[in-house]
Amino acid sequence: MFNTSNDKNAARATGPAASSQPAINIIGAGTQIEGDVKSESDIRIDGKVKGTISSKSKIVVGSTGMIDGDLNCENADISGKVFGKVEVTDLLFLKSTGYLEGDIVTGKLVVEAGARFTGSCKMGVKEMKPSEKATAAIQKEAI
Repeated sequence: MFNTSNDKNAARATGPAASSQPAINIIGAGTQIEGDVKSESDIRIDGKVKGTISSKSKIVVGSTGMIDGDLNCENADISGKVFGKVEVTDLLFLKSTGYLEGDIVTGKLVVEAGARFTGSCKMGVKEMKPSEKATAAIQKEAI
């Protein structure tokens, strides 16, 4: 876009497609967004977002960040405030300054001393009770 050269190959080599590093999306302090945010790569939020935020990678909510809506991602670090349901497929890390009001569904959870959380939490893979295993085995044999 800003390349003054007429060489098209030079423009391609310096474009975003040439970068081997994934993009990091930043919503800076003082920025307010209303609506859903979707990304394939990392998102860092230091401002305010009202809406659902989805990423196939990591979401970081900085200490000045505030989300009024749901989070869906692979990994998350929360140092700010989140009001909504949080679904993290791998690791959710609630930092000491973090505040989460809503339900959590995650693979793994780390909570630092001082972090605050109000809501329900479902973590890891659900295992069957021994009595459920026996019932399932009987039902399987009947089929």
